[in-house]
Amino acid sequence: MSALHWLNSEAFTVFGQHIIWSDMIGNTVGLIALTLGWLRSIWTWPAQLLSGVVLVAANASVHQAGSVGKQLVVIAVAVWGWQQWTRGRKQAQDGSIAVRFATWRERGWLLGGAALGTLAVGGLFTAFPSLSWSPWADAYIFAGTLVAMLAQARGMVEFWFAWLLVDLVGVPLNFHSGLAFSGLIYVVYGALVLWGMRDWWLRSRTPALEGATA
Repeated sequence: MSALHWLNSEAFTVFGQHIIWSDMIGNTVGLIALTLGWLRSIWTWPAQLLSGVVLVAANASVHQAGSVGKQLVVIAVAVWGWQQWTRGRKQAQDGSIAVRFATWRERGWLLGGAALGTLAVGGLFTAFPSLSWSPWADAYIFAGTLVAMLAQARGMVEFWFAWLLVDLVGVPLNFHSGLAFSGLIYVVYGALVLWGMRDWWLRSRTPALEGATA
């Protein structure tokens, strides 16, 4: 049995939902990555990269081209974000990753990029239905994930808001696609996002907290 075949084989069944190995492993690593992001640890990026590699197999197995594309973006941006945080940590006096709110101009770029990205990718999937059975949901998740990771790489608190908006569509889509573990783990993501949002929000408002180790 090849590694790819094993990853897409069934691990177990719970409440009538079939859980495949790639879905479970990839999302568990992704959950760890999100927790590391909350703690502002630079290890969030290699964890996100590994999660993306495994989830490519999971999403390809259920014909979610948009989510496959999303994971490829996760892999590319994880490499870039890793470099950004490495430089940022070297520049910080206390060795931590500084976080901040985006400027109104940056928020405009993030919102505009998300809207244009959704329209462009959704249009592509609509023109070629074989790429995705849920073109607009896939496109929304693709664009939202890219915006969230770019904001995270720049240390913007808004990255948590972007992840929350992605979760609102990602949870029902994954359950409907047969990726039950993804759907369940996205619910946990939602709780972590709210806690992480609060932590980064406080750190951006209180400079004294920036002495914490990343």
